[in-house]
Amino acid sequence: MRIGYDAKRAFYNRSGLGNYSRDLIRLLLQFYPENEYFLYTPKIRNSIYFAEQEKGKVISPEKAKTGLSRSYWRTFQLRHQIEKDKIDLYHGLSNELPKDIHKSRIRSIVTIHDLIFLRHPQWYPAIDRFIYKKKFSYSCQIADTIIAISQQTRNDLLEYFQIDERKVEVIYQGCNHVFKHFLADDEKKKIKEKWKLPDEYILYVGTIEERKNLLSVIKSLHLGKITIPLVVVGKQTKYYKKVKEYIDKHAVKHIYFLREVSVLELPGIYQMASLFIYPSVFEGFGIPILEALYSRIPVITSKGGCFKEAGGESSIYINPMDVEEMIHAIQSILKDEELRKDMVDRGYEHAQQFSDEQIARKVVLLYDRLCNE
Repeated sequence: MRIGYDAKRAFYNRSGLGNYSRDLIRLLLQFYPENEYFLYTPKIRNSIYFAEQEKGKVISPEKAKTGLSRSYWRTFQLRHQIEKDKIDLYHGLSNELPKDIHKSRIRSIVTIHDLIFLRHPQWYPAIDRFIYKKKFSYSCQIADTIIAISQQTRNDLLEYFQIDERKVEVIYQGCNHVFKHFLADDEKKKIKEKWKLPDEYILYVGTIEERKNLLSVIKSLHLGKITIPLVVVGKQTKYYKKVKEYIDKHAVKHIYFLREVSVLELPGIYQMASLFIYPSVFEGFGIPILEALYSRIPVITSKGGCFKEAGGESSIYINPMDVEEMIHAIQSILKDEELRKDMVDRGYEHAQQFSDEQIARKVVLLYDRLCNE
């Protein structure tokens, strides 16, 4: 098969959508190298390098120089390019498809990650909500098949867009393979020294934004008189100011903010943590939960939504806005070694269902089915 991908996020996004795009491209090239893979991106200058781009064919517009012209190419002209390249199937990896692709002979799939902008509109400017709804709904309408990255996202698609349930297939995403290998003690020691990490710590990984609810974690440590340090890894947004104001007002100590941690260092930071806490209000899936389970550390995360799909039966689920509940969960893990061991063992076992091979097989089976209908 000749398979085309919307690879913009793979080349220019370092977080969720970019990680999903790079990882899916990597594992399909690894397990199904007999296919031809075309990576379409509006530009390649100053992009994120990932080894798999060498094995695929990277295609960008020759004449588009401005951001507007590149965006126009991706939305309105890409259909003609992929027809020219004789693509059998095109996969929009990040919620979008080129305009009028359904008018070509090319089969199309779009991956929808979440509809948080509809479920929690208060976190998005009105213009962003308008654009996302227009793009996402159009892509779902014209796609031959939709991949939802969780059952929660599938339910939201059926509720908000009234999609035919036969058109939506859940295929979970995995996490980067670097989290599936344990670092040697000397490697972890180097990471610990570089980032000046304490001997024990609670770990939070995720963008510092209101939805992910870091402030509740810091309140729980302060009000619960929990003295173990907190290490925070994530990009800062304007919500960080609100978090910092609370820290300064209450003189909360031992909070470590790490920025620009490389993907090769992050597994070591997970593996040295005492527990992982992820009290997000809502997610499409929650990849950091999976990263923590592979790293063999216990997980505290939120009740409801997609979180149990990622965290399994062994994680502790709390109301993310209930500080007392969060305090109790943290103290339970820190004080009970037997509970901790059980959570680690069962969590690691749960994580195995998100293996690279299983995800690649499910995606390629879907590709084969569509191309042979």
